[in-house]
Amino acid sequence: MNFVIYRWGDLLGETFYIFKDGNLKRKDNNVIIRDFDGNEKNLKAEVTDEIYLFGEISLNTKLLNFLSQKGIILHVFNYYGFYSGSYYPRETNISGYLLVEQAKCYIDEERRLSLAKEILKAASYNIYRNLRYYNGRGVNVSEPMKKIKILRDKIEAGETISQIMGIEGNIRKIYYSTWNDIIKQDIHFEKRVKRPPDNMVNTLISFVNSLIYTTVLSEIYKTQLNPTISFLHEPGTKRFSLCLDIAEIFKPLLGDRMIFSLLNKTQITEDDFEKQSNFLYLKEIGKKKILMEYDKRLKQTIRHKELGREVSYRYLIRLECYKLIKDIIGEKPYIGFKIWW
Repeated sequence: MNFVIYRWGDLLGETFYIFKDGNLKRKDNNVIIRDFDGNEKNLKAEVTDEIYLFGEISLNTKLLNFLSQKGIILHVFNYYGFYSGSYYPRETNISGYLLVEQAKCYIDEERRLSLAKEILKAASYNIYRNLRYYNGRGVNVSEPMKKIKILRDKIEAGETISQIMGIEGNIRKIYYSTWNDIIKQDIHFEKRVKRPPDNMVNTLISFVNSLIYTTVLSEIYKTQLNPTISFLHEPGTKRFSLCLDIAEIFKPLLGDRMIFSLLNKTQITEDDFEKQSNFLYLKEIGKKKILMEYDKRLKQTIRHKELGREVSYRYLIRLECYKLIKDIIGEKPYIGFKIWW
């Protein structure tokens, strides 16, 4: 447990989280992590989907070439738990046709706006469902729910991306204003602060959101979508903006619900954080607690209404990618994922 923790995922993919300092290398047809005490762990390259690095790890181009051959994504986090970036292997599941059509969707203002609205409708609905859940369990958030419903009704009338992004910002502001009521611990969370996070809740949101972002990136990699061409968020340099789009939909389910649970069950407390000048960061033990719970949630299954079978929360993200593809190629209009249970 101190060395790595791992998860069996959909379609035989494993995820490894590495905390120990050491060397990550290729040995024959395997990926080996060796700590400075000489202990080794075989990461089973043939069934590994992604590797998360949280420790001080040395590696070389021989390993990177091997990861690229195997289609293994490497996600890197710094000492404070802030996401640094990902090694995204050469794409093998590619389609020039889909790339052109995806770019056309972005260039066509009407089509882009339509997709962006649908993404925002789904994300805001899932936020609303979270509030409805707690409102039915003794937390009075009925007024914020009304305000969010009014804002959600304005999405369809939005004429530009900036307009609907403004609506999204207002919805999140109202949503975050309810967190002090939902969270039972004595934490004063007034507003979302990202750079750097200044309290327990902001630190948790930043860390968990980065996990969701990287999970979405890994799922996009298994499809023919291009992760840099997005619709709600503006594509830019140095980021996979389509991950931001899809992550918005799943933050309420995968992230926010987990944060509420961890805090309300006191699985995460102030003892799991360290203060440094003007920001707060998670200790290693806190990160591990979150990763174990996050892994459980990715594995959690729900009976899919259309497929008629059990699918994991992680696979719901992949299905979202497939739905976007169907819209992009003109096969079926995209309808964003909405929590139905």
